[in-house]
Amino acid sequence: MVRGAILDVGGTLVDSNDAHARAWEEAFREAGLPVPFEGIRPLIGMGGDKLVPRLTGWSADDPRVEDLGRRRGEIFRERHLPRVRAFAGARGLVVALRAAGLKLAVASSADGKELEPLLERAGAAALIEHKTSSDDAPSSKPDPDVVHAALGRLGLPASEVAMIGDTPYDVEAAGRAGIVAIAFRCGGWDDASLRGAREIYDSAADLLERLPESILLRGHPAVV
Repeated sequence: MVRGAILDVGGTLVDSNDAHARAWEEAFREAGLPVPFEGIRPLIGMGGDKLVPRLTGWSADDPRVEDLGRRRGEIFRERHLPRVRAFAGARGLVVALRAAGLKLAVASSADGKELEPLLERAGAAALIEHKTSSDDAPSSKPDPDVVHAALGRLGLPASEVAMIGDTPYDVEAAGRAGIVAIAFRCGGWDDASLRGAREIYDSAADLLERLPESILLRGHPAVV
């Protein structure tokens, strides 16, 4: 039985994936690297430690990787964050999971400066006690570091936890941490890209509507 859930935030609870890609595009342009939006968008969900080397050929320990990521964060917070909105059903899903008695944690590729305002937009900042970000993980998704950090906060075995995300990188990170994944299509990926997820839903609202039949509540006293 599932006793805890780890949630991604960007693309899962809030509609931010395009905004993140635009911020990267603008940061690359400022650095004299005209990387197109179309090349960046499929990599959203990775952290900058993965995305920048993939697009530039730089090594992960090149100081320019961190510098570019820092500038991307500034651009995102200044220009794009104010326009980010929650997906329908995001807060309702978190409320329902809490009401069912699940322990909740966040595992995000965002840094701490971005994570809290994104959760506030989802109406979930005060509802999720355990929050882990790129600040807590040496290596970002699809490496499982941030998922392991969230598991540690929950204090539950991997066999009793499910992860909810929207990208292939969430699904892979969950699998590598030994937990089942639930994926949403609203982040922009199709079912083939999300293969490996135990369940796939359109969005938070879709999962909320079908929650009693999900692995998240299967076997819980309230729904048996």
